Amino acid sequence: DAGDTDLELSAARHQPEELEKLLARTKFTKAELQALYRGFKSECPSGLVDEETFTGIYSRFFPQGDASAYAHFLFDAFDADRDGALCFQDFAVGLSALLRGTVRQRLEWAFNLYDLNKDGCVTKEEMLQVIKSIYAMLGRSTRPPPRDSAPAEHVEIFFQKMDRDGDGVVTLDEFLDTCQQ
Repeated sequence: DAGDTDLELSAARHQPEELEKLLARTKFTKAELQALYRGFKSECPSGLVDEETFTGIYSRFFPQGDASAYAHFLFDAFDADRDGALCFQDFAVGLSALLRGTVRQRLEWAFNLYDLNKDGCVTKEEMLQVIKSIYAMLGRSTRPPPRDSAPAEHVEIFFQKMDRDGDGVVTLDEFLDTCQQ
């Protein structure tokens, strides 16, 4: 019986294969992943986050505005397997790229955020939706208050710099090249 208990305890302490895989896929330490997981599970005991829950959690950080549209775009960017739910792995891999990734990984993640239909190109319309969502999230409390035309002006400036071949879309290569200069 004592041998069975020792076996159970050693099995309970054994690191799950998923943790090993996440350590290899992220730039987090074991302790950081465990802390992230505890926080994730406390917010989402089922282990999955749907978009509504994600939006509620994210909106707490921006009470002065409406973060729902931007949260939608963030959710889509984190939902790598496009199944409509974030598991801890989706969250950890995305967060690792954002916080500790190379410049290229961070830029690829940002490009993915703007590429709403995931066709490999960012259009002015896609960019405008994301920029408007950022303005809505920040709210009218921004000083000085932005002009209503500010999002469209930002998109125009962005496209003047990024759309190097003038075809009306920004490819990942154009995005990377311009941002890295």
